[in-house]
Amino acid sequence: MTANVRLTRLRAHIDDDAPGGAQRIADMIVQRARDHGLGNATVLRGRSGHDSGSEPSDRPPADVEIVDVSDMLFGFVRELASLEGIGLVTLERVEELEAREHEQMISHMTRRLAE
Repeated sequence: MTANVRLTRLRAHIDDDAPGGAQRIADMIVQRARDHGLGNATVLRGRSGHDSGSEPSDRPPADVEIVDVSDMLFGFVRELASLEGIGLVTLERVEELEAREHEQMISHMTRRLAE
């Protein structure tokens, strides 16, 4: 299987005690990502969580994932620094598969599970 495009995934953890709540900050990040021309932004809402050393909160945490080319994401990290309530931010290399390759991978895994 060959990769189409090498991309990077930015994941930003939003503190559950962020001003106005994690969901408000997540929505702001997605809007700013759109304004910067970034693609594939997703908000993952948690049911519960805690940062190291923090007490559990009754406010649900959230993570924002954005997948795009590295240069675009590195520039966007500066934008995140201006927001309160952003916790851990990570960058990770990912590979986009062509639709045909994705279907072949699913077919292969399905056959292996059936064995």
